[in-house]
Amino acid sequence: MVFRTRRLALASVAAAAATALVGGCASGTGGSSSGADGDTLTLWTHNAGNSAELDVVKKIIKDFNASQDTYTVELQSFPQTDYNNSVVAAASARKLPCLLDVDGPNVANWAWGGYLAPIDVAGSEVPVEDQLASTVGTYKDKLYSFGFYDVSLAFFARKSVLNEHGIRIPTMDEPWTKGEFDTALAELKKSGKFDYPLEMGTGGSGEWWPYAYSPQLQSFGGDLIDRDGDKTASGTLDGKESVEWGTWFRSLVTKGYMAKKSGADPNKDFLAGKSAIQWDGSWNAAKNAQKLGDDLAIIPPVDLGKGPRIGGASWQWAMSSTCSNKDGAQEWLKFSRQTKYFVEYAKATSTIPATDAAAEQIADYQPGGRFEVLVRFAREYATVRPVTPAYPYISTEFQKAAQDILAGADPREALGQAAKNIDNNLKTNDNYAG
Repeated sequence: MVFRTRRLALASVAAAAATALVGGCASGTGGSSSGADGDTLTLWTHNAGNSAELDVVKKIIKDFNASQDTYTVELQSFPQTDYNNSVVAAASARKLPCLLDVDGPNVANWAWGGYLAPIDVAGSEVPVEDQLASTVGTYKDKLYSFGFYDVSLAFFARKSVLNEHGIRIPTMDEPWTKGEFDTALAELKKSGKFDYPLEMGTGGSGEWWPYAYSPQLQSFGGDLIDRDGDKTASGTLDGKESVEWGTWFRSLVTKGYMAKKSGADPNKDFLAGKSAIQWDGSWNAAKNAQKLGDDLAIIPPVDLGKGPRIGGASWQWAMSSTCSNKDGAQEWLKFSRQTKYFVEYAKATSTIPATDAAAEQIADYQPGGRFEVLVRFAREYATVRPVTPAYPYISTEFQKAAQDILAGADPREALGQAAKNIDNNLKTNDNYAG
């Protein structure tokens, strides 16, 4: 497998860093080694700082190793902040492990770049077809990855606050319209009880920006790229609907509805009553419910013209193209695809299980559960970020444009420059052909 030379920000890793990162890989070239006790497969995960999720990974590995005596999986975990660069560096040195996790939006890029190999998990307990679409990673009609969970964006509010100000509590059957939402924010601002009635996490960074705000762009009718071929962003990212989104997005700041840059812990501020409505993820639903009880309203995304939207796809498991024991790697992937593990991931991380069968085993997510609506959001509103190798570059350009817009840049110019830069990247990479 020849790794492609990439002109993306993700690939800018110094040679010294590459040497240091791959030096700790126990398995050597290909992520697999042979010994008297069978084949050892190295597995990398981004969960070094997330003990709850890491414990589930460790359990699956322990169970798999105990279930047979042909293969042994060994774990190596990285902090999430270092993980992508670790993978890129290892790929450059042809030192990828056999098994690794990948953020859903990066699957196409890593597959195109030669990092990943297609996988075959036929015969698993859980068929791929049973999963939420956003938890399966494909590229050019081949399966490259799958995840055990997804997350969902939602608005959180106090019912008592909305009722006090005469604001309707929306439902999936009747979500807020743009006009209703703008009127609600104006009413909350006028009350004088909130410096900023809306909290949308504008102090965040990186992938949060396209994950949190491009669904709103799409609800206006715009998008990050023309998905008919993924060959141009011009006319789409800087099209009429996208510019309307940018103008509205900026108006949330100029009207004093939200901060240009929110605080370090937006959810803490919401729970402290500093904001009335928060745009946040399902990962904080349990914490919000514990604090607010029955006063918590979980609200669908606003229909800004073309239907409610949220982002889709989270972390997924894959196999490297340089794995020297692909049969063994796929045996671990198949083994992991048991409903009980989908359930354990969801319980440990408060994420949305990727299958209905798993959701039915979790009180909060089963029909009638207090967070069932989040499963419905993920099923009905999720829009995956563009499935193109250009996505990491698109993500960076969108973040910059959106931040510039909030800082006062003209939306048409900021989005136009982003579209131009993305098109140049596409042209430079021959539209990621091959």
